[in-house]
Amino acid sequence: MDAIRILIVEDDLDWLRGLTDYLNRQGDMTVVESRSTAEDAQALFSQATPSADVVLMDIMLQNEPAGISLAEQAFLSWGAKVIMLTSMEEKDFIFRSFQAGAIDYQIKSRFEELPGIIRAAHARKSAINAAVSEQMREEFRRLKRLEQQFKIKEVRDLITPTELQVLDMIDQGHTQTEIANRFFISLRTVKIHVGHILKKLGSPSSKDAAQQLRNLGFFERGSSQKDNEIKKEKSD
Repeated sequence: MDAIRILIVEDDLDWLRGLTDYLNRQGDMTVVESRSTAEDAQALFSQATPSADVVLMDIMLQNEPAGISLAEQAFLSWGAKVIMLTSMEEKDFIFRSFQAGAIDYQIKSRFEELPGIIRAAHARKSAINAAVSEQMREEFRRLKRLEQQFKIKEVRDLITPTELQVLDMIDQGHTQTEIANRFFISLRTVKIHVGHILKKLGSPSSKDAAQQLRNLGFFERGSSQKDNEIKKEKSD
């Protein structure tokens, strides 16, 4: 039987090392990846091929409950079985984690129980009734996809093709002056476009607006589908 592949997302490096060593001694599981920041974990989950069967996700990363949105990304992108790790029973965070697609959670001080929980999650025998849990996760996945599709359509209805191109350039790190030179327009015109974008999206800054669209799946580098969409918008 193949070993259960585990990814750990944890910002306490000492605890991460200890947990990795403990799990690697189990014989039927191995920690294949670990990440200590939300940004690094997000980049990993954006990869098409899952590298782990089970994800151990710390709810709190850098003093923020970033693990909840990462659990959702791991679930939607990889279909991974996510177990949330927490230092205390933060009921609101735990409930939101299940809404995001997590299959179980564990208090860190009871880490000795993790191997059994990992095996149960991998075998789809979570503490919640397996059939109900699977139905909940599939329903969450369906609703999240519908929600994302709605948000994408909403943005496309709000943002013009030119404004989308400006945001794309901002997402790549270009300054407003560079954008003006690239499209042979005045700096004032770029600032007007940015002002319209911020008003439409309700964003505090152009970088925040670009990140908002990136989170929805826009600006995926190397994606022929997105490239074709941008080319089509330029020709409209």
